[in-house]
Amino acid sequence: MKLYNLIKIAISAIRRNSLRSFLTMLGIVIGVAAVIAMLAIGQGSNASIRSTISSMGTNLINIMPASQNRGGVHQGRSSSPTLVVEDVDFLKNNSTLIDAVSPELDGSGQVIYGSNNWPTTIYSGNEDYPFIKKYEVETGRMYTTQEIKTAAKVCLVGQTVIENIFTEDEDPIGQTIRFNNIPFKIIGTLKEKGNNTFGQDQDDMVLAPYTTVMKRLYRQTHLRAIVISAKSEDLITETSAEITELMRLSHKLNDSEDDDFEIRTQEELISNFGSISEMMLVLLGSISAISLLVGGIGIMNIMYVSVTERTREIGLRLAIGGKGKDILRQFLFEAIIISIIGGIIGVGLGILASTLIESILSWPTLITMDSILLSFLFCSFIGIFFGWYPARKASLLEPIDALRHE
Repeated sequence: MKLYNLIKIAISAIRRNSLRSFLTMLGIVIGVAAVIAMLAIGQGSNASIRSTISSMGTNLINIMPASQNRGGVHQGRSSSPTLVVEDVDFLKNNSTLIDAVSPELDGSGQVIYGSNNWPTTIYSGNEDYPFIKKYEVETGRMYTTQEIKTAAKVCLVGQTVIENIFTEDEDPIGQTIRFNNIPFKIIGTLKEKGNNTFGQDQDDMVLAPYTTVMKRLYRQTHLRAIVISAKSEDLITETSAEITELMRLSHKLNDSEDDDFEIRTQEELISNFGSISEMMLVLLGSISAISLLVGGIGIMNIMYVSVTERTREIGLRLAIGGKGKDILRQFLFEAIIISIIGGIIGVGLGILASTLIESILSWPTLITMDSILLSFLFCSFIGIFFGWYPARKASLLEPIDALRHE
């Protein structure tokens, strides 16, 4: 039997029982839409996380103090005084692969202006810090090298801080705020960055020279971290190896001693979060694929009913010279066409659902051609797999038995 005739007969049979065919198709429609929507959410989250990390600089390297074990008690990284300003100078003077390096300190506290106050975080570094961390000045200026040397009580503020302690018509530049009772003169404001993927407000911050925070605010001699920008993203591995060697020299560690610092790169962060996102992607895809299997079972069930109802028709076709393989193809094509039509509708519904999720819930979604093709091919496979057995049963009927069937 020609392909055209098979498709024509299959469509005719589907139209004769249009409501039943639609209800059968509904399982495939919901399954495909669920797969596309779930994959879009998973891929969107993955892409958003990667974008957030990359926005901080793909050539960013962080040096953290290693956790200390004193008397069997782990002290944690923040209390470990292994990183000092001299390490920053040593790296700057001896490294050939570092583009910029800065100390980093931060801490939480209450910022006060007049009768208004707001809980925020203060970040600090040297003149290279804004370049390394991708901070941009909107109004005013950045602190100078001289202000760093003198530990000047100057700062820049983010948009969230401005909105919560100043009125709309008030210019923050030149105003004096207090952070944990230490006065700071505002010399600039930072460009708005918004929330990152992890829900953190990147504009809820105060930026000041590291010497000011170290000497005047927290009165400590060690650093929370050292942040570095490599000359090239392609040289991250080589730069990390060089930093490790230089830090060991700076700390005068012998070959038998472990590193008292840890080096983290953006590539490692992307890899770690990417692994978690991929696991979530597989989980979401697997859960939504279950609905496709349920739709396949519905196809098998309805094809069994169809074979039973059309037994006499099958017997008549066989009696006038039809072959078993033609009967098998006829019923198999019906199942495949139901799956394909359901898949097409499901793809459209899945794209619509993904768009609504992003616009209403503000969840990042990403629809790729791979996810559409995967869903479509899977639903076609479901039609073939679950339609084959009922079709084969129909093709094996004996013409005499089929004609006698009531």
